[in-house]
Amino acid sequence: MFAPTALSARVPIERMETGAFRVPTDFPESDGTLEWNATELVVVEISAGGETGLGYTYASAGAARLISGELAEELRGRDAMQIEALTAAMFARLRNQGRQGLAAMAVSAVDAGLWDLKARHHGRPLVELLSAAREALPVYGSGGFTSYSDGQLQDQFRRWAAQGIGSFKMKVGREPARDAARVQAARAAIGTAAGLFVDANSAYTPRQALACARRFADEAGVCWLEEPLPPEDLAGMRFLRRRLPAAVELAEGEYGYDPAYFRRLIEADAADVVMADITRCGGVTGLLKIAALCEAWARPLSTHGAPALHLHAGCALAPLRHAEYFHDHARIERLLFDGAVEPRDGALHPDLSRPGHGLEFKWADAEKYAV
Repeated sequence: MFAPTALSARVPIERMETGAFRVPTDFPESDGTLEWNATELVVVEISAGGETGLGYTYASAGAARLISGELAEELRGRDAMQIEALTAAMFARLRNQGRQGLAAMAVSAVDAGLWDLKARHHGRPLVELLSAAREALPVYGSGGFTSYSDGQLQDQFRRWAAQGIGSFKMKVGREPARDAARVQAARAAIGTAAGLFVDANSAYTPRQALACARRFADEAGVCWLEEPLPPEDLAGMRFLRRRLPAAVELAEGEYGYDPAYFRRLIEADAADVVMADITRCGGVTGLLKIAALCEAWARPLSTHGAPALHLHAGCALAPLRHAEYFHDHARIERLLFDGAVEPRDGALHPDLSRPGHGLEFKWADAEKYAV
């Protein structure tokens, strides 16, 4: 007989430190529905048992107030190793704030920090704690903002190609009359063998999206259409998916905040590729649940944004195809996080010599961006 082993000793949460930052972009940016000149970042550090875990989300300062207030009060003194219970408790505490949006992003940041803390407590890289499914995380380059000239778009894609990246995503939808020419300029820069993706950020109507996708596919070999409609329009996305050219995949899910949305998305037959964002969907805990849904339904998974934070978790997800190497987030992570790696041979490779997810926040460097 096997003798039962005792559960690990409790590791009470002692402190949570939070900061909110607004980092200017390196050039004015826009997509199909929004313009911006700065990216907002909320960071949390959680201390317990002599270790500190780091989590973050790309959200406004309101998320930081939720973390430093209600969530810190809820978690203080509780066992940092019981992450599933802690995440459930955080969502319960924020019940009256709603399950979506800012509340989900605050919980996501804390959940990611708890997983980092747990891995550090055990002295292991996070991917080993989660159990690796692959050695590296394949990425595609993502930028090509509608505010860019054709030359800027081409230069950005060529730089990523030099890092071994083989697929590229650009924004469309702000000026539909210009989209076809911009897509053809992108294709001219990356050659015929590379994957070319477009992201409309909910700028199209269903029939407009269908017409554009057919033209993009015919004239430039576009193989990926992302978020052409609002994320709640599952019927519209199902209409599109059934009529798109066979070579064009429909991708959706970046604004999914809980597993229930992803279940509805898959059941509605509204996406070829499911997208999820660790900074919105409940952190590592939520991402693992979404990956389980994708595996059960035989749908590929792709992560959205925050490439450094997705690295270890992404390497542990069986249905994952690739991760988004988003220009804004990759730039900020290189600027403000020690341990953020750059693509090599078209993939991000975790540094297994560092515990947790391998990141340290540069608080002093970030101070000038504090809000």
